[in-house]
Amino acid sequence: MRIVLVGPPGAGKGTQAKIVAERLKIPAISTGDIFRANVGAGTPLGLEAKTYMDAGQLVPDSVTIAMVRDRLSQADVGRGFLLDGFPRNVPQAEELDAILAGMDTKLDVVVELVVDNDEVVKRIAGRRLCRNDSTHIFHVDFNPPREAGVCDICGGELYQRDDDKEETVRERLAVYGRETEPIVGFYAERGLLSTIDATGSLDEVTGRILAALDDA
Repeated sequence: MRIVLVGPPGAGKGTQAKIVAERLKIPAISTGDIFRANVGAGTPLGLEAKTYMDAGQLVPDSVTIAMVRDRLSQADVGRGFLLDGFPRNVPQAEELDAILAGMDTKLDVVVELVVDNDEVVKRIAGRRLCRNDSTHIFHVDFNPPREAGVCDICGGELYQRDDDKEETVRERLAVYGRETEPIVGFYAERGLLSTIDATGSLDEVTGRILAALDDA
């Protein structure tokens, strides 16, 4: 099965992508993973991307698309794949169509995770990380530490990342609305879109996604 997963920041895409892909025995492919793999291996595409990243610039669509094309040419996608973070805009969606057409295949379904903006802000802005170990993650509402501002695991100071501050989150949501939401209409017109309520427990959302895939 060939799946694209879309949704705003804080919708749980990364977590759900890993769970669903494991259930379906297909690779979960995120643009972040692709970038890290290419940069880490020093591939020509990775080196090109790094020049933009080091300059604090966005990596051009052409480089991102080339990385995705290369990843989708690998043997482990024979039974399908789940793309998370690509496409981010309509031109990328059109390029993905072209890549898949060249492989004599096409997408089966596009799953859109929907969550209210205020809920996204609550999820992200409430997150707190430990300064000693960033894998120690708490949430002021959903997973509070026993003592405010102190990591339960190592006693380190908990802090809020700049990217998690409310004003930053709302700007990220605005960018998503401008740049990525249009692909929802793009795929809806093609009859590929399945919209999923991303509120509720992790298992509840996973169940909704799997049910939608069964119907696709």
